[in-house]
Amino acid sequence: MRLAAVNGQAAALGLCAGMTLADARARCPDLATARHDPLRVTRELERLAGAMIAFTPLVALDPPDGLVLDITGCAHLFGGERALVDAVRTLAGYTVRTALADNAAAARALARFGADVRDVRALPVAALELDADGQAGLRRAGLATLGDLAARPMAGLAARFGEVAVSRLRAILGEAGSPITPLRPAEPIRLETRFPEPLARTDDALDVIEELLAQASQRMEERQLGGRRFLVVLYRSDNVRRRLAVDTGQPVREPAAVMRLLRERIDTLSDPLDPGFGFDAIALAVLRVEHLPSRQIMLEGHREGQADTLAALVDRLGVRLGQERVQRLAFCDRHLPERAQALVPAATERVPPWPAPDDRPPRPLLLLDPPQPVDVIAGVPDSPPQRFRWRGRLHEVRLAEGPERIGAEWWRRRGGHVPGHAGETRDYYRIEDALGRRYWIFRHGLFTEKPDPRWYLHGLFA
Repeated sequence: MRLAAVNGQAAALGLCAGMTLADARARCPDLATARHDPLRVTRELERLAGAMIAFTPLVALDPPDGLVLDITGCAHLFGGERALVDAVRTLAGYTVRTALADNAAAARALARFGADVRDVRALPVAALELDADGQAGLRRAGLATLGDLAARPMAGLAARFGEVAVSRLRAILGEAGSPITPLRPAEPIRLETRFPEPLARTDDALDVIEELLAQASQRMEERQLGGRRFLVVLYRSDNVRRRLAVDTGQPVREPAAVMRLLRERIDTLSDPLDPGFGFDAIALAVLRVEHLPSRQIMLEGHREGQADTLAALVDRLGVRLGQERVQRLAFCDRHLPERAQALVPAATERVPPWPAPDDRPPRPLLLLDPPQPVDVIAGVPDSPPQRFRWRGRLHEVRLAEGPERIGAEWWRRRGGHVPGHAGETRDYYRIEDALGRRYWIFRHGLFTEKPDPRWYLHGLFA
């Protein structure tokens, strides 16, 4: 395992990206680490790029951890270049290294390799980002900076170190173009219909909404998208606007599914959808979209996964009761059993999937919250219970399996791991009493941690 990134404090201690975790802990025993998630980093970078559009419409990704902003003609809007850089730092919310240059390649090289350098010619040759053999060849030739390279004939450099080195050098020096590919915000899906004469009937308005949904469905089909939040705005002749918003638990683009939810929403309104003097216009907007590939059409003519009754039920209950009141269990990456799941709204985006079954011993279906104390007679130091008393009743243990040792989440404590800390460890046992009932019991703490560890009943097996 290696470090993927370090903060300023870790860098000051001599730690750097690429260092093995064992070497890092040898230098800094109290090092706090978190598992690297490349997908999450990519999504966060894309989120930051979307936020940077507030400063310039030309924002490009520079993976894995960089952004390139073309601020030509934009700096005066924020009080100058330096003021714009300060605003970017504040909005990003991270420790940021920034650089200003006449072209993207030079700005990138200065930000990544020139902490205290203003002239690109003073940058080290590492700014070319060649492979290890190329950088070693440059060092052996006595070429330490880009200025040293620029003083040599380009033909000789290309013959010795390759065309890539020359092209990157010329781009940084501004002798060759370094265009960027800016992110293009997706065109919002919004449709509107205006009427020469106001619509006086609610049913006619619903028919128009269904037609707008069909057009939006075609657009989403072309872009392989599905809607998660739909908003309908009805404009009345007396300048009153009525809004109808529905959310779905999964991305959808079938007009019939959205219409069912809209009708449910209308039925739950305390103020009926009164057209008054009629509706002059109706607008439909898909406020939240997600990727939704085209579905396979089966031999009998139905689409694969078309009849998702569970998702439809969740959506209908969410419309009637509220999204926050319809919940489901979601997996949490926690070490302790009672914290390995949590209730979240059923329509929550990107719920972590449940992990695949592993070799871990089975867990009971019913967990007691909190675990209930029991009186246990057991041998020391690691023997299973022989009998225990729970809720005033004595149970004789016939079969026992264990222990399964689970440590506390010491990495979440400010002080980290404390050897011999009282209650640091749990020893779980799966036991069966004389009547065939099965229990999940644990001893809280080892005898080496405290002289009198307590026992608790944590779950009941079916």
